[in-house]
Amino acid sequence: MGLRDSMKAKLGPAKDKVSHLAQQHEGKIQHGLDKAAKTVDKRTKGKYSDRIQTSTGKAKHAMDRLAHKNDPGPDTGGTTPPAGPPPTS
Repeated sequence: MGLRDSMKAKLGPAKDKVSHLAQQHEGKIQHGLDKAAKTVDKRTKGKYSDRIQTSTGKAKHAMDRLAHKNDPGPDTGGTTPPAGPPPTS
């Protein structure tokens, strides 16, 4: 058993727990991402709005993939469709 296999074996239960928590609190996580993005955008006076929106969208997509890793997607790959664009400030 190589290093990679042993790391996967040790981190598997933690990933499952994180996935379960992400499913449980998906709405709160989405709201927190929106709130953080809005706060950062306000403090930077809109200078980085496009970057903030892109990053927020990527974070939401990653969270969705983690939360719904056991759900079958529209194709046989088991992935979820990308979320819509993040709300503007």
